[in-house]
Amino acid sequence: MTAHENAAARILELRREITHHNNLYYDKAAPVISDREYDMLLQELADLEQTHPDLIAPDSPTQRVGSSLPTHGPALFEQVRHAVPMLSISNTYNPGEVRDFDARVRRILDHSGPIEYVVELKIDGVALSLRYEDGRLVYGVTRGNGEVGEVITPNLAAIKDIPRALPQEFSGPGSVLEVRGEVYMETADFERLNQVLPEEEQFANPRNLTAGTIKQKDPAAAAARPLRMFCYALGECNLPVPGTHADFLDWLGKAGFQVNPHYKIAASIEDVIATIESWEERRQALPYQTDGLVIKVSRREWWPVLGNTSKSPRYMAAYKFSAEQAVTTLEDISCQVGRLGTITPVAHLTPVFLAGSTVARATLHNADELERLGIMIGDKVVIEKAGDIIPKVVRVQTDLRTGSERPYHFPEKCPACDAPLARSEFEVAVRCENIACPAQIHERLLHFASRGAMDIEGVGDVLVSQMRQAEMVNTIADLYRLDVLALSNLERMGAKSAQNILDEVEASKRRPLHNFLFGLGIPHVGSTAAKLLARHFTGIDEIMAATQDQLTAIDGVGAIMAESITDFFATVENREQIGQLRELGLELPNPEYRPPNKRGAAEGVLAGKTLVFTGTLARMTRDEAKEKAEAAGGKASGSVSKKTSYVVAGEEAGSKLDKARDLGVPVLTEDEFLALIGETPPPAEGADQ
Repeated sequence: MTAHENAAARILELRREITHHNNLYYDKAAPVISDREYDMLLQELADLEQTHPDLIAPDSPTQRVGSSLPTHGPALFEQVRHAVPMLSISNTYNPGEVRDFDARVRRILDHSGPIEYVVELKIDGVALSLRYEDGRLVYGVTRGNGEVGEVITPNLAAIKDIPRALPQEFSGPGSVLEVRGEVYMETADFERLNQVLPEEEQFANPRNLTAGTIKQKDPAAAAARPLRMFCYALGECNLPVPGTHADFLDWLGKAGFQVNPHYKIAASIEDVIATIESWEERRQALPYQTDGLVIKVSRREWWPVLGNTSKSPRYMAAYKFSAEQAVTTLEDISCQVGRLGTITPVAHLTPVFLAGSTVARATLHNADELERLGIMIGDKVVIEKAGDIIPKVVRVQTDLRTGSERPYHFPEKCPACDAPLARSEFEVAVRCENIACPAQIHERLLHFASRGAMDIEGVGDVLVSQMRQAEMVNTIADLYRLDVLALSNLERMGAKSAQNILDEVEASKRRPLHNFLFGLGIPHVGSTAAKLLARHFTGIDEIMAATQDQLTAIDGVGAIMAESITDFFATVENREQIGQLRELGLELPNPEYRPPNKRGAAEGVLAGKTLVFTGTLARMTRDEAKEKAEAAGGKASGSVSKKTSYVVAGEEAGSKLDKARDLGVPVLTEDEFLALIGETPPPAEGADQ
């Protein structure tokens, strides 16, 4: 046999062997070789295929992520409605609030005897729901808005904690089992991955990296990052389930799911508080991040009696750990330039480990914040992560000053283009008003390509920097003039990757008008305002020609926004750029447009009513709630007045709710609002942690 024939024979043998082991691991949950032995087989196959690319087949294990994932279910990022909504959990922050939770449980149950609780670690990850039918995985879906999530099944192939098939006792004909849990990344893996990324691509914490991984459009890229999963709750299920939550967790383990081993059965609420206290310091030794504990009534038969609020189950509560703080040295302050020219000071710190990751930078917000802090270069500063996520400087330890500290003076010129900085008397922000500022161009390109705007996958910070350095793009219109040859000459960019970018650019030509409006980066026009404009104007030409009076006549568009819109479209360069984009093929369809006679028809149940939405809604976003109100004939407003018909209040509603009560405006819960417009929310069994 020739060398090529020998390679072909060995490749076929390796494919059969690897497929066999995939089946044992993923489907039978009975591996017979170690991970190391499996990786050696896969690497040998990859090496042979690289040497003999003509022998690569589409069904090779090197071309597929994992094995035997369902191919008949929903596609990547297709939206799926949860059979049982994925609710969130109400928070407590001190022992008194934990005791209040226990008192509410007792009051609703009218129970004075012992109540057993289960206390679990609250893993700081991304909630996920896994659906099994006849014992086999059908799909995995994100929480989304609690009602509807996105399918990410192909990106789960490398998560070995997820069984592809269940044991026989959990997989009878017609069986349905939805198991919910948290996908996470261990801190050591996060640090290792972050170290190999360029600084501008690094993630702030393991949760952010986890979220970015499961939303990768390339499953192979997702598979390269080591994710784990702990399971703790049910969605839809037609199998018999144990009567207590502690037994249910054991039941999940027998079904093949990973359950966090640190759960504790507490005989009373005082035992719960003692468990909380024991974890305040102990959690730092865990190999993954936690942001609190979850307290659940153990007897599941009481759960339906306790029921749910519009957002959260009443049979559980979360205890949130207090924000971690650390003391470090402020080494320097630099300024970043945003896409609108906003100058943001950034603190450069002596690296310090805080809440699961190493922090070397923190935001200082604006010039006023610098003045409030009285900060100096060389100061010892206290930093914390807001919600254990965003690093910020809390205060300066002036008592530790040695006299060597240096004052910091906010710049008078832009650090990117040296143009004079300006500050409006109506704004805190200091801005660079040079529209040719290279930093602004960079940020505008990133914003235009972002997911909420034109969603051009692959056009990120690194690629934009490379294209700018190569003088390939100076305006957003230049994105539509790119060619394969120029792109493929960039570092780490081959012909195939370049073509993928061009395919994404081409697809963006068909994005709706409201995405385009948001992508333009008009000051004060966010995604909600962009949809509002698209709803009231047939197309871009009408918006460009609109007067301030026409704009402010739209409920939701104020004088400042109207002035910003007209100023933007009055600028010759902006109008010319939009003309170029249309010549380059942007279609700008407008599915949001509603003729005047269909914008809240008189026959709607909310005809003539004005609603204000406040707080966090569990079953929909505020934008979705506003759309529902408008579809029922009502109007959504951003402020409460005597003319407001209803205030719809979600969790953590603030000043708008207080004002509604002061004015005697009727207040609705989310469920009451849905009932008013004729939608009945389904009951919920559990919540994501």
